[in-house]
Amino acid sequence: MSALSLEALKEVFASIGQDAVGRDHRQVDIHATVQSLLTSGVGRLRVPVESGGLGLSLRESFGLLRDLAAADSNIPQIIRAHFAFVEGLRQQGKAAGYWFDIVNNNVLFGAAMAERGPETAITTNVSSTPEGLRLNGRKYYSTGTLYADWIVVWAAEGEGRVRLVVPSEAEGVTRIDDWDGFGQRLTGSGTTVFENVHIKPEWILDRLQADELPAHPYLATYYQHFHLVTLAGIAQAVLRDAVAFVQPRTRAFGTPGRVIQREDPVVQSVIGRLSALAFSTRTLADHISDELAKAEPAWEASDLDNPIFEQVQEEAFQAQQIIIEQTLEAATLLFDVGGASATSEALGLDRHWRNARVLASHNPSPQRLRELGDLALNGTRLWTPYRKRLSGL
Repeated sequence: MSALSLEALKEVFASIGQDAVGRDHRQVDIHATVQSLLTSGVGRLRVPVESGGLGLSLRESFGLLRDLAAADSNIPQIIRAHFAFVEGLRQQGKAAGYWFDIVNNNVLFGAAMAERGPETAITTNVSSTPEGLRLNGRKYYSTGTLYADWIVVWAAEGEGRVRLVVPSEAEGVTRIDDWDGFGQRLTGSGTTVFENVHIKPEWILDRLQADELPAHPYLATYYQHFHLVTLAGIAQAVLRDAVAFVQPRTRAFGTPGRVIQREDPVVQSVIGRLSALAFSTRTLADHISDELAKAEPAWEASDLDNPIFEQVQEEAFQAQQIIIEQTLEAATLLFDVGGASATSEALGLDRHWRNARVLASHNPSPQRLRELGDLALNGTRLWTPYRKRLSGL
């Protein structure tokens, strides 16, 4: 990535961080914020140089995304599906050129995957009509789709499944801003409705049999790692905001008289712990970036049965247990540097815990913990919904 492009990204990150508290309080429209990111090239970070992108490594791109999360932890989740879409394209070789060209126009891909219902199923469907292919259905947790130019959708097609993309402004597409989580408030993770949407054949990306599931352990780990990096970014933000809160203060809570707070041993101990937690989460996240990079050549060579994918997935599940715990600890411990004054809504320090808690809830860490134990005790393979179902598994 050129120094000029990197500098532009850092300036955008700094601008985003300046009003993170205000955006969280007001829940304002952030389309302009997202567009500024795209214009600066963030959506092209992982597009190969030979395909017109910036060609950053996994370590480099996830490092930048961690910095973005430290500025505003809503934003990485908005672009998570886009990055995963690009990562999937990297496995397609020359066939990906058409879609890389679209990505390079600084557009955003969102996702509409999950559905509400009594069981995990895909009821959204693509059907053939005399007028061509039509898409109908309703999706929830459509992360980033509120801001997207294209939407990646999984749908049923007869007895099989299909992965396709749809322009977000296509006739029959309705995006509803009804995500009501107490954290990650601005991620646009609400409902998307498809009503008789015309689908061009070239928008179909994959067709699968009924006994197949959407992706692969590499992408499952990639998706998971996005959350880990965002959590690590929150831990960085907690340390930054704690230091900024303490340094100008002259009165330590619980101590009579005038005391310089930054010289209070109790406060110093709290800041020390926050520093250690920021270091630990960052180091673990960087380690998973490096391990994922070891699996990248097999992914791009379509060596999809390589055991390295499950090895890195195991480490990502292990890191998840620690990064979640330590980020939540940091976001709670933060309030021990200032007593009741640290709880002021004007400071917005509560957003760190709220956002971390919601991110931690997106993936079932207790289930992953059980799987890790079963693997260690019994050699049972990790289960992932992103692996083709093979007989005997």
